[in-house]
Amino acid sequence: MLENAFVGTRRYFTLLAVLATLSAVGFLVYLKQLSFGLGITGMSRDVSWGFYIAQFTYLVGVAASAVMVVLPYYLHDYKAFGRVTILGEFLAVAAVTMCLLFIIVDLGRPDRLFNVLKYPTPNSVLFWDMIVLNGYLFLNLVCGWFVLEAERNQVPPPKWLKPLILLSIPWAPSIHTVTAFLYAGLPGRGYWLTAIMAPRFLSSAFAAGPALLILLALLVRRYTKFDPGREQIQTLAKIVTYAILVNVFFFFCEVFTVFYSRIPEHMDHFYYLFYGLQGKGWLVPWMWFSIVGMCIAALLMVSPKIRQNETTLALTCGLIIITTYIDKGLGLISGGFVPNPLHQVNEYVPTVPEIIITLGVWATGFLILTILYKVAVSVKEEIRA
Repeated sequence: MLENAFVGTRRYFTLLAVLATLSAVGFLVYLKQLSFGLGITGMSRDVSWGFYIAQFTYLVGVAASAVMVVLPYYLHDYKAFGRVTILGEFLAVAAVTMCLLFIIVDLGRPDRLFNVLKYPTPNSVLFWDMIVLNGYLFLNLVCGWFVLEAERNQVPPPKWLKPLILLSIPWAPSIHTVTAFLYAGLPGRGYWLTAIMAPRFLSSAFAAGPALLILLALLVRRYTKFDPGREQIQTLAKIVTYAILVNVFFFFCEVFTVFYSRIPEHMDHFYYLFYGLQGKGWLVPWMWFSIVGMCIAALLMVSPKIRQNETTLALTCGLIIITTYIDKGLGLISGGFVPNPLHQVNEYVPTVPEIIITLGVWATGFLILTILYKVAVSVKEEIRA
């Protein structure tokens, strides 16, 4: 099947060339970081996790959302999702690959990655995060590839694949739960010290991931001969609706708990993010846009007319992706580290090299995704022909 990746239109190869160029530029800047050190980033003693880990956190959610198509198809025999299951699994493969790349660039030196294997520490959440992420990458790649191959040959998938598919279902929420525990297990960080951190992560993931999958399905329909299906897109839209509503509800639960209990070290993080603190607050407009936009998107998705119109659905899904990204990809890390446990505000702003390296990793992920989607769509077109 891989041979399909080397055959395509001029538009396909142009897209690959653009993504490869962005990826190469990011790699060149990463070499600069490798020689100079993490000093070229905006991170400091107070903010030891920055833009890289923020992207990692967001993308773990995108990867975990694949379960929203895998579970109904394999566990509840919802046949309609047979058209989009492969797309969801390959999206998870690209997302987990980006997660692993962001961990590597955040470590400063790639050889430090092997310390997790050389000196395994089962009482560390990071150790379990490594296991669940690599395991999830393996499960989605193997399951997606062999199911697609069986479809191409028009035979049932091999029997040994069924246990792996079933295993991938509980594995999906586990990767985002373990990631949430990385934050929720730190008692000195009031913004993260909440029992609903993992549920908040999952609700955000199950909104953003399927929203992205809807946009990808619409693009696949527009630029290829394969149609993922209107029913499938509408079912995904309903999943996004419920998830974004729950996500907004969880946010206001946090606000109530923090401000009704009047715990200063917990309130300060919200003050910093939404009003500014000690004269500093570059994230304030971003965070207001995020929460207001998220509420508007949730209300829009409730309306059947807006949800059933694919143009307004695409725009609303775009708004959900952007607002959940700001919440997790910008606010979560900075909001947890600023102010520090001594109530001092030392702001974190990503530097230009950090942003370029980040864009390079995103480009690498979308390069992988484009190739995988090209293979999958080519097979679907072959079957249809």
